[in-house]
Amino acid sequence: MVDDALRVLGAVLLDEIDLLADRLTLQILQHESCYGELGLIDELRDASLRNLHRGVQVLAGTVPDGVDPVDSTRETGRTRARQGVPLEAVLHGYRLGGRLIWEALLTASRQRFDGAYDVALLDAAGYIWRTNDGSSAVLVDAYRQEESRMRGHDLSRRRAALDGLLGGRGRDPGFVRDAAVVLGLPDTGPLLCAVGCVETAGHDPLHDPQETLAAQGIDSVWALRQGEMVGLVAARGRSAREIGALLEPSVVGRVGLSGLVEGLGMADAGYRMAQAAVRTLVAAGLAVLDDRLPEALLADSPELLPRVLDSALGGLLGLPAADRKVLLDTLDALLISGGSPTHAARTLFCHRNTVIYRLRRIEAVTGRRIADPRDRLLLSLGVMAARARPPASGRA
Repeated sequence: MVDDALRVLGAVLLDEIDLLADRLTLQILQHESCYGELGLIDELRDASLRNLHRGVQVLAGTVPDGVDPVDSTRETGRTRARQGVPLEAVLHGYRLGGRLIWEALLTASRQRFDGAYDVALLDAAGYIWRTNDGSSAVLVDAYRQEESRMRGHDLSRRRAALDGLLGGRGRDPGFVRDAAVVLGLPDTGPLLCAVGCVETAGHDPLHDPQETLAAQGIDSVWALRQGEMVGLVAARGRSAREIGALLEPSVVGRVGLSGLVEGLGMADAGYRMAQAAVRTLVAAGLAVLDDRLPEALLADSPELLPRVLDSALGGLLGLPAADRKVLLDTLDALLISGGSPTHAARTLFCHRNTVIYRLRRIEAVTGRRIADPRDRLLLSLGVMAARARPPASGRA
């Protein structure tokens, strides 16, 4: 009886399918404004017609041989994901469609057959709504699979755009324009690059940098590549130091920040600067290149490091470890204090005469005079080199 009722009433609904599609389209548009905003009204009507037609065929048992009963549902899920229609809106449309079919079946029974199939429809109600729920599940699965595929595709495009910019393709104006669209960054205007060292797999050197900057109205894009976490940041009137201060709470590893460069076309230069900045760090922290230029020059000239150490510090490096550390700390304090033993003594929490005695020892073992501008520069470089590459014992 149930099968007969669905077959007979289904035939009636198929004859009226265009009118039903019109009604369903209007109902959906009344509740879900996104279709009109996306310019999908005509497409919505076509999809409503296809899905109602297939839904009635499934209930009536008249799906043609060899045809997938949920093909239109699956295609609707994929299409809506590509169009950017929210999944909740799509599911709401399916619920409205299921209710419309149920009401149309009851109306057909009562108006065409004097209610002869009302009892059978009540018996069929569970089957009808299970069929609708099954279609909704197929829809959700297809929608999410397409979403996942698009995310993967977008990720690949973003990675290709970023790799191209960092690899030097920024000299191609067409590539820069396309990359700006893919990455969601302006193609012109001040930009800087950040590089964080991924010391251990699964441990990022920054926590949620994109969200941190977005909270301050700053656009950025980040990716993991070849042992690094790389970010491009649209400065929008901020200096490198200001952006560094914003990122500081997110830093848990070694992170270098470039100086400002002009637009995405110079991203590769910013990348190299950020790499130079991060090489100046021996522990977790954030290094802004413009604040660490001498250290960056040393870090980028590893073959000069031993010569700088020998030329600047000479015999100081051959002293016992404890003695060497005391004199290096004293020299560092003197350089920071402009050569003033009084100021250095305050920093070191010792007597001025002690600093003067140590200064004489430093000048004796290094052969350099802190009062001489050239010697002072070389001593500063020597201290930087010693801090960056501390000798284990004896001479470096």
